[in-house]
Amino acid sequence: MNTSDGSAGSGTPGSADGPGSADGPGSAHNGYGRDAGHTRGRGRPAPDDFDALVEEAAAAPMEGWEFAWLDGRATEERPAWGYQRLMAAQLARARAALDIQTGGGEVLAEAGELPPTTVATESWPPNIAKATALLHPRGAVVVADPDEPPLPFADAAFDLVTSRHPATVWWSEIARVLAPGGTYLAQHVGPESVFELAEFLLGPLPEEARRGRHPDAESAAARQAGLEPADVRTARLRMEFHDIGAVVWFLRKVIWIVPGFTVEGHRKRLRELHQLLCADGPFVAHSTRTLFVARKPR
Repeated sequence: MNTSDGSAGSGTPGSADGPGSADGPGSAHNGYGRDAGHTRGRGRPAPDDFDALVEEAAAAPMEGWEFAWLDGRATEERPAWGYQRLMAAQLARARAALDIQTGGGEVLAEAGELPPTTVATESWPPNIAKATALLHPRGAVVVADPDEPPLPFADAAFDLVTSRHPATVWWSEIARVLAPGGTYLAQHVGPESVFELAEFLLGPLPEEARRGRHPDAESAAARQAGLEPADVRTARLRMEFHDIGAVVWFLRKVIWIVPGFTVEGHRKRLRELHQLLCADGPFVAHSTRTLFVARKPR
C-alpha cells in the first residue's frame, strides 16, 4: 500500500526484505547471520530432496530478525556504507534515540554505547518479547506499537531516530518526534528488491510496484514533512539461494516479497524452482538498499 505519507507498505512485493547482519563488506558475498562470509558446505540439492527441504523450512521458527538459519544456504552482498557502524557512531553521540520497527532488537543491541534514553518500537508480539529480553539489560525500553501513526511519543522527544528496513516510513511522524537539529538515519529497502524471486512465483509485477521505494520519491516525501535529506545512496546487491528450503524460509520470514505466501499455494512453482536449483545451481536475485540520512532544521 502506498500513501502520501508512507512508503511501500506490506502489500507491495519486495517492500521490506531484511536478511542477514546489518553490516559487512559491500564487495563480498556474505553468509547470513553472525558467520557472515563463512558458509557450511552443502552440495547441490538432488531432485528427490524437495519434500524434505520444504518441510524443514516450513517448520523452522520465525521469531526475531536474524537470519543465521540461512548460513550456508543463501548469500547476499552488503552495502559498502556499513549501516551498523554508522548507527553505532550516531548512538554514541545522541542523548535520546528511537529505533523504529526494531524487529527482535538485534541491530540496536550490537551498538557499543546507547544513549541515556533509548526506546525501540515493534509491532509483532514474538519480536516484542525477544527485543525486550535483548534490550532491557542494556537499559533500552521496547514499546509495542502498530507501526501506524501516530508514534506514541511527544513532539521533539528524540535527537536521533533510526530504522533498518522499515516496512512503511511515516515521514511526518519521524519529523514530529525529532527535535530541531535531530537526525534520521536509516537503511531502507530500495526499488525492485528481490523482484527476480517475486516474479518467478507471481509473474510480471505492475509498474507501480517497480516504482515503489524509489529514493527520489522518498527524498521528496521527507522534504514535504520538513526534513532535509543529507545523504541518500542506493546499492544493488547480489543474492544467491542454494536450495529450495532457503527460498521457503526466506519467503516465510520476509512476508512482503510474496504477500500471502504459503507452501501449498505456491507448491507448483516452488517445485519448478527446485528443479532449476538442482540442474543449474544457485538462483540469483538482487536486493536494493538505500542509505537515508535526513536532518530536521533547527
